[in-house]
Amino acid sequence: MDYFYLILGLALLLLAANYLVESSVAIAQRARISNFIIGLTIVGIGTSAPELFISVASALSGHGDIAMGNVVGSNIVNILLVLGLTAAIVPFAIEKEQQRRDIPLCIGATVLLLLLANDNLLPGIDGNTLSRIDATVLLLLFAAYMGKLLLGKKSDKESDKEAEDEASSSLTGKAPWLLWTIAIVSLAALIGGGELFLESAQNLAKSWGMSEAVISITIVAVGTSLPELITAVIAAAKHNPQLALGNVIGSCVFNILMILGVAALFKPLELTSIQLADYGVMLAASIGLAIIVFTFKRNRFDRIEGFLFLAAYVGYTVYLLLR
Repeated sequence: MDYFYLILGLALLLLAANYLVESSVAIAQRARISNFIIGLTIVGIGTSAPELFISVASALSGHGDIAMGNVVGSNIVNILLVLGLTAAIVPFAIEKEQQRRDIPLCIGATVLLLLLANDNLLPGIDGNTLSRIDATVLLLLFAAYMGKLLLGKKSDKESDKEAEDEASSSLTGKAPWLLWTIAIVSLAALIGGGELFLESAQNLAKSWGMSEAVISITIVAVGTSLPELITAVIAAAKHNPQLALGNVIGSCVFNILMILGVAALFKPLELTSIQLADYGVMLAASIGLAIIVFTFKRNRFDRIEGFLFLAAYVGYTVYLLLR
């Protein structure tokens, strides 16, 4: 039954996240909040809602490895699997803004997480914990990042138009009572789906003799990254792969700074089975993306590079299962 509950919990997470975003956007539009703000906050947070609810639920129940493994695994999936698959389908160019700001920020956030989560790298400290002080640092950096995005693109008409497109909702124009009902039900489904998914993942980890870290980095991470994966495949099929890159880089930064920040603020994350190698693979994936930008065919993600990323993801997964 754990397999059934895992799939059911994931389905609830994905459906509820979608309807929570749709209803929240429609409510915000009724309140005459600008589409740029909606796109930057509600839509961005909503697409990472599965990771957020899984990580917070894991933290509150004392399963720090699942909370951390979910983020580490999701970032590895996003870069190696999602971007690799996208480039394998349709090679794409990498814009200057992503080269100058987004990719370096992704690498910087990854290095910061590696240092904060590995206390044993510092002399005289035993055990690895992501503390509330660490969480505060991450959230302050996230607030600064959001503020920079908001101020930097406030007068950018093209960015405003993109945000307006992203902020569209199929529920626009519906009655307020219906919108609030959908939002409340979606929130309840997110909480219930997250608990169901988390409990079944823990049971499967025990029955397979695997650590919670391995289960979270593989099954949980792939499951919660399905929105990004589906978006990337559809975008590539429609010859709009740039959408995939922006979504992936944004999710990676969001996962580290906001999701882990919120989770560890609720309850410090005690990390026992996430290994330095896992953080290393996440960092290597980010650096690999930067190398692709500045070498070979500059500013372009080609098909052969996409297949290399896919092969790296398969290799890492095999390593995890053998470990």
